[in-house]
Amino acid sequence: MSGEDTDGTLAFDPERDRGILTPSDREFLLGRKTDYTEHSKKQKRNRIRRRVRNAILDFTILFDHLDERDRKTVFDPEDAERDAYTRGITDALAFFHLGTMGYSTPFKDMLARGVSKGEQELAGSDYRMVNVEFNVDPVGRINVDSVVEKLDRGSFDEITDEELRAFVRLLAESEGFSTMPIREEIKGQMEEFVARAAEAAARRDQRTEERSD
Repeated sequence: MSGEDTDGTLAFDPERDRGILTPSDREFLLGRKTDYTEHSKKQKRNRIRRRVRNAILDFTILFDHLDERDRKTVFDPEDAERDAYTRGITDALAFFHLGTMGYSTPFKDMLARGVSKGEQELAGSDYRMVNVEFNVDPVGRINVDSVVEKLDRGSFDEITDEELRAFVRLLAESEGFSTMPIREEIKGQMEEFVARAAEAAARRDQRTEERSD
């Protein structure tokens, strides 16, 4: 999957300020600059590895010492840049997931510890204890006829997450399917959907209050 989406999005902007990678590092990894000898390529990769390792160590300092207002500012990008930052966060998690396979501590354990530390920071107490669940379950073969039958009879709550993800993927990759004809129709239905969801939430809150009286 390397080399995908190297278009004009923020991550691939050659004028972007230095982060973990220098502009030269990015040009090298993206294959935009190829006049390297084998020796200089090896040196470049070594320098990149050292920066990545040091960046990982820097997160300990960032977590413990970066002011809360600075952290909030980092994670409050402009609307036009939000998708790029969302992808960056997602790809960071994917990078750590792949990189820690075979590592001394399983990724799921570190993820659980990280979320727990964040929750304790929010609570200002070590007594804030949470249960963090993380499982990687591959999507297998689904019964397409069964999913269609559930859709036909409106039994949406019977469709599992596995079936839903696989079915949407298959639908999107089908030659006979196009998102354009249904996009406006779905947009038109969204207001009604949101209104019904709001009504359901209001009824739920009202009944909860009535039961607690």
